Amino acid sequence: MAPFLCLLLIIFMFPINYAQGGPPSPGYYPSSRVPSIEFNKGFQNLWGPQHQSLNQDSLTIWLDKSSGSGFKSLTEYRSGYFGAAIKLQPGYTAGVITCYYLSNNEERPGNHDEIDIEFLGTTLDRPYTLQTNVYIRGSGDGNIIGREMQFHLWFDPTQDFHNYAILWNPNEIIFFVDDVPIRRYPRKSDATFPQRPMYLYGSIWDASSWATEHGKYKADYNYQPFLGRYKSFKLSGCSTISGASCQAFSGSPSGGRGLSNQQHEAMAWVQKNYKVYDYCHDNGRDHTLTPECS
Repeated sequence: MAPFLCLLLIIFMFPINYAQGGPPSPGYYPSSRVPSIEFNKGFQNLWGPQHQSLNQDSLTIWLDKSSGSGFKSLTEYRSGYFGAAIKLQPGYTAGVITCYYLSNNEERPGNHDEIDIEFLGTTLDRPYTLQTNVYIRGSGDGNIIGREMQFHLWFDPTQDFHNYAILWNPNEIIFFVDDVPIRRYPRKSDATFPQRPMYLYGSIWDASSWATEHGKYKADYNYQPFLGRYKSFKLSGCSTISGASCQAFSGSPSGGRGLSNQQHEAMAWVQKNYKVYDYCHDNGRDHTLTPECS
């Protein structure tokens, strides 16, 4: 019995998700084209200022029973590359969301667009889930149509900072982890693609009703505070005050739309080994509402 128990302990200590090695090289590193920006030159506090600390341009935000915290870009964008190095809280984080996302919800409540990178908190024996999502004229009134694709990661995101980014241009949305594209959402029609200007946000908050196994596990404030750490902020895009000559950022080495063959191979590897949910493959969804899945 003792060897079997030891084996179980090893499995829980070293989840299989972190044991398969890294993805193939994408061959192109868009983050290298964008210099980092100081937090105060690109962002401001949005809420929970007492739960936000800046130390040599490394930002820590935290959630406890009294409040979470969030920040917002100073500029509204029409397209661009939006990245940050993020390190997550280890241990029990069920119900807690740490995120980095584009949105125009403040300007268009009930009818907003959104592009999300969200880390869904977890229990002690499970890896984090990285959720990517796209909303088009969505709302919080129960009629929201999410386009979720979820991943586990090939590394432990609590052990070090890793780079996460959203590329949004008039043709496509690409999500990157350490410059590896993990998801590409192409523009197939005006009705299924966000086109209105958005701000960039980051926040940590309590989403116990849905974040961890559809709300099965809630935030446990015996483990507070829950920390989210951000640094190496990268903002490069066409703002709402940029002239017509502003060129949209490309995620491809060719400078055009789409990805290179090498980038496609890296993305395919991630999706084969680490994708855990795809809304287009969910038979319980009404896909007449998501025509891009066809």
